[in-house]
Amino acid sequence: MTPGRWLAAAVRTTRPRQWPKNLLVFAAPLAGATTGRADGLGYAVLAAVAFGCASAAVYLVNDVVDAERDRGHPVKRHRPVASGALPSSHAVALAVLAACCAIAIGAGIGEPLLVAAAAGYLCSSFLYSARLKHVPFVEMILVASGFLLRVLGGAAATHVRPSIWFLLVCGLGALFVAVAKRYAELTSLGAAAARHRPVMRWYRPGPLRVGQVAVGILMLAMYLLWALGESDGARMWHVVSTLPLALALTRFGALTGRRTVRPVEEMITGDGPMIACEVAWLGLFCAGLAVAG
Repeated sequence: MTPGRWLAAAVRTTRPRQWPKNLLVFAAPLAGATTGRADGLGYAVLAAVAFGCASAAVYLVNDVVDAERDRGHPVKRHRPVASGALPSSHAVALAVLAACCAIAIGAGIGEPLLVAAAAGYLCSSFLYSARLKHVPFVEMILVASGFLLRVLGGAAATHVRPSIWFLLVCGLGALFVAVAKRYAELTSLGAAAARHRPVMRWYRPGPLRVGQVAVGILMLAMYLLWALGESDGARMWHVVSTLPLALALTRFGALTGRRTVRPVEEMITGDGPMIACEVAWLGLFCAGLAVAG
């Protein structure tokens, strides 16, 4: 194998399409309309890099653990470790290096809470890969916790204290996506879903769909409570932004009900009506921040 192909396989294993998830470290400063400490933006960027390294380590280890099962999946069989493009031993070595970099960044800037968030993400994710991904419901909560830890890591790095409502919105939003992923897998693969992800034998489409709707409604309620607690100037804009957010969740629910092997993330970024709702929400959200500033 040439160095170029090896490097391409290594990068593919770290899931470049998932890298935008690490932008969640900017969520607390964005919602608070402040960068927090002096040079807060730079600290937020470092937090994003730290979680980028941590998530890369997790994906590398996960692909090694799941290699045999991935070979029987219509899409995952093309992953570098499953296909043999990246040897398992190389993936493990890269994972160790990436995990060390994630911890080193937090330690290097003297932020123990960022170290704790990154370490918590690594530990929970490795436990997930080793065993807990086979425990129903717990595995979805662990997936969702990874998103929330990114938010907390960004808040720790920038010294921005997020509100409890904001944290609930982030946590419930992540859980909404996690439940939707399981529902989409079950409806798309049917009985074969359990062969690719054994925990799926414990789930049924009906309860998952009800759970997805319930979590979505609860998330919207928490978002509205957060919006109502904003300053006078921002309150109106953020309350109105609840509408496109609700439409986005509704559209997302419709997309996850279709039979497809497309990753859930692609449904969020590759659907026209979904993007229109996201842009409308972002515009109203930013308008509120501008008025508050």
